[in-house]
Amino acid sequence: MNVAIMLEATVTRVLIGLHPLVPLAEKQASPDGRYLVSTRVHDVCATLEGLAGDRHAGFTRRADARVPQYPRGTEIHNSRQVSFVAEEELAQIAANMGVPVIEPEWIGANLVLVGIPNLSALPPMTRVYFPELTAIALEGENHPCVYPGKAIQSHYPDRPEIGKQFPRAAYHLRGVVGWVERAGMIREGDIVRIDVPEQISYRVPEPAGR
Repeated sequence: MNVAIMLEATVTRVLIGLHPLVPLAEKQASPDGRYLVSTRVHDVCATLEGLAGDRHAGFTRRADARVPQYPRGTEIHNSRQVSFVAEEELAQIAANMGVPVIEPEWIGANLVLVGIPNLSALPPMTRVYFPELTAIALEGENHPCVYPGKAIQSHYPDRPEIGKQFPRAAYHLRGVVGWVERAGMIREGDIVRIDVPEQISYRVPEPAGR
């Protein structure tokens, strides 16, 4: 892989989703998105299945609305083991929603970075390298949905309907997801190297003779 850009950022929080995955009907019925909330830890072991103890760990996952190419529930490769958000983008989401703060725990994030501009725009196959061997390859952008809005709403009860603003307010700001490519440890305070691959836009070749 040709690396076009190398960046550095700092891990400011490590978070684990301790609540097990819930079926779609339970997500829809939840008034406060409590099942989504993640818990802060000082460090975590990253295995090839994901972050130890996290609800999204596993070599495979079930297809959902993000992959309409497959029937819902089909077992597929889990390229969404780990989610990243940026402090800078969380601040922008909060400003877009007109609230003081949105904590990464509320929206179920795993790793919070600071110092990385436009985190959500990092392209697929960007790699994040940690000091203690761990490497995470990125699938790409984590598109916002309605469910984190319920958790945000529960923290601002005086702002009815604010949770419904989340998908638009977080558009291209929700962070990125990826999978553990090399196992190791991840700790708060880690300085990470981010290798952004060279990007080539695909174009359909012109038919011969034109």
